[in-house]
Amino acid sequence: MSDEAHGATVAKRRLSRRLLQLRVQSGYTANHVCDMLNWGRGKVGRFEANQWKRPEMSDIRDLLRIYDVADAEREQLEELAIQARARPWWRDYSDIFENEFPGFENDASRIRVFMPLVLPGLLQTQDYAEAFIRIGPRPPAWRRRMLDTRSRRQEILDRPGGTAPNLTAVITEASLRYQWGSRSERRDQIEHLVDVSRRPSTDLRIQRFTEGEPSIAFTETDFAVVEVSEPDQVGRYVQSFEKAVDGALEPSDTAIYLRQLADQLE
Repeated sequence: MSDEAHGATVAKRRLSRRLLQLRVQSGYTANHVCDMLNWGRGKVGRFEANQWKRPEMSDIRDLLRIYDVADAEREQLEELAIQARARPWWRDYSDIFENEFPGFENDASRIRVFMPLVLPGLLQTQDYAEAFIRIGPRPPAWRRRMLDTRSRRQEILDRPGGTAPNLTAVITEASLRYQWGSRSERRDQIEHLVDVSRRPSTDLRIQRFTEGEPSIAFTETDFAVVEVSEPDQVGRYVQSFEKAVDGALEPSDTAIYLRQLADQLE
């Protein structure tokens, strides 16, 4: 499996930040640059805020010329812009994704996830995902499209050439014990977790009821994934995740427990 858009989201973000730095170094205001290029007011600001879908190469070259960027860096930034122009699959699902979450997930080299009550989307079978979203108020057409995105997102775990992200996932016994679907479907989900845990890039751990759960803080939303980017907030989430890891079984013990749980559903 190949992913032509791998790296596009991060490339676009890096490009936006560098354009901002170059403008500030030049001493120009954003409006001044717009006037110099005969652009509408606000265009440069949108670029610098990463509020664009695909950078136009002519726009990038005009900015680099205005900022008098040296040849070597100009070539690097143009290559970055070319990478950022790749059209990712999630652009066709604007009704599902309200932000760049799937892009950052797609480009991540390391993913850490802890969801106390349900399995993370990257680890869900189609039956589990369907049972989970069926209880919400969304219409059937939206649910079908959501299921499509689940399988597309999971393709990153099988990406070849050492480009698959390192996934550390902490799941809970609660997410596996509640009654959804048939016994066969629940067993298939657990068997899938066993298979995923064998991947060298995956570190899967489970919190048992008997182990108790650490005190953590987390946000929850019914319809969206909320982006957290402030360094202090990100740090607090990382600390909470580390506490969740401490309260979970080791990967080897997790695999043993999952096998036992699957056997109970035979």
